[in-house]
Amino acid sequence: MKALALSAALVLSATAHASAWEPTKPVEVVVPFGPGGASDQMARTIQGIVQKHNLSSQQLVVVNKPAATGGEAMMDIQKSMRDPHKLLTTSSGIYMTPLSTKIPVNWRNFTPVGMLAQDEFLVWVKNDASYKTVQDLLAEAKTASPAMKIGGGGSKREDDLIVFSIGAEAGVKLTYIPYKSGGEASTQLAGGHVSADTNNPSEDVANWRGGQTRPLCVLSKKRIAYTARSRATRPGDIPDCGEQGLNFTYNMLRGIFMPGGVTEEQKAFYVNLLKKVSETPEWKEYLERNALLPDQRFGEDFEDFLLSDEALHKDLMGKAGFLATN
Repeated sequence: MKALALSAALVLSATAHASAWEPTKPVEVVVPFGPGGASDQMARTIQGIVQKHNLSSQQLVVVNKPAATGGEAMMDIQKSMRDPHKLLTTSSGIYMTPLSTKIPVNWRNFTPVGMLAQDEFLVWVKNDASYKTVQDLLAEAKTASPAMKIGGGGSKREDDLIVFSIGAEAGVKLTYIPYKSGGEASTQLAGGHVSADTNNPSEDVANWRGGQTRPLCVLSKKRIAYTARSRATRPGDIPDCGEQGLNFTYNMLRGIFMPGGVTEEQKAFYVNLLKKVSETPEWKEYLERNALLPDQRFGEDFEDFLLSDEALHKDLMGKAGFLATN
């Protein structure tokens, strides 16, 4: 009887494995920003890793939908209810866009798959600028007329919130200039069209390596952990802004969502896929190259993070006057 029971269990296990869900057509990875930004880079990195290591029988196809500050992408995923062949890469915009625009959608309409990392933000200036610290920058901003221009990716988004919060703490008026992506903000900074930007490392690293921009400090509670060198400076050598007397800190999630209404088996496929991606040397190199903070969360752990982070953003956005009114 024991042998029969064991045999039956093995057959059931093999059958379950054989029938585990897999995509049957190319998977569309929707990016709510333009090409070149950090979200786009993450999506294309995952796409390349999946293809190189043959982690899925179907290819991933990256589609950029930056309209309406990411709202177009979110509405697209909402309309794709029960479609397991669509993914959404996102950041804090998953709740910032609905809170600032009142579009009839929020992350609870989707299926949270997992968080892969958190993004750091830095205060960047043109390489030949006279500022040595963020306090040097703010000291000049206090006497600037018209107000000093600070660039970033998108209106009423992470960079906009950061610029407001820095100005509020320092008691200085700053003019925020929104661009289509962090990559464009970096280009405008390198060209001298703004005095600073608040990009992620991945969005400014090309101009940093090219000697056109440089970071003053990182808006985190501690210095960047990675030590890989970029020109003459390593990320780990960059002071956190608290060391320069600026207390405001900000990190941003890097996560993946599916449309609502998918099955647990379909969600499990992508959870396992992301875990496999995160184990590859290419992913680890991507995290270090872009100075991302490793932070993987799945299941309830990810959903708890979303609830807490959404509440934090709602509070900050309320102070900034970014919340949409009825």
